[in-house]
Amino acid sequence: MKVYTKTGDKGTTSLFGGTRVPKDHARIESYGTVDELNSHIGLIRDQEMNIHYKEILIEIQDRLFTVGAILATPPEKEVLKNGELRLKKLGIVETDIELLENEIDAMENELPQMTHFVLPGGHTTVSYCHIARCVCRRAERLAVHLSHNEPVAEIAIKYLNRLSDYLFVLARKLSRDLDAEEVQWIPRK
Repeated sequence: MKVYTKTGDKGTTSLFGGTRVPKDHARIESYGTVDELNSHIGLIRDQEMNIHYKEILIEIQDRLFTVGAILATPPEKEVLKNGELRLKKLGIVETDIELLENEIDAMENELPQMTHFVLPGGHTTVSYCHIARCVCRRAERLAVHLSHNEPVAEIAIKYLNRLSDYLFVLARKLSRDLDAEEVQWIPRK
């Protein structure tokens, strides 16, 4: 199988199931941003950190491939000829969201309560988490935008929402683990 097919040379690409759309279609923007997010999470995972975080990040990357597949499947291709859902076995489930929530809760139990916004930074790994959080929020916004015009599984949007929360708390936890300064944002008076 060749990497290049030349089928996209005129600015179109295929969605899951074969439907061709322009490369700037909302669906392409949406799952392309999820792919970008996945790459940023890979960069985070490549940093020195607790093995538990790395294992959770691998799980997240796997789930993001599923979110991408959901977003890459147009509604008319979701159901196979036999009536079965195309992505039934791949789907995001509530336990995927619960995993993120449990991880957030566990990390927050070890952190001081937030009293102010924090400025991104303090350590390269922490900054990577904040960048991934921002990309995740963009992916969520694009998925919501797509949902205004075409059906999108609500659970995929919910997963992206919770993942951005997870990435924020991971940034805070890594600041603490790495003994990095967490700078509070104090507005000028």
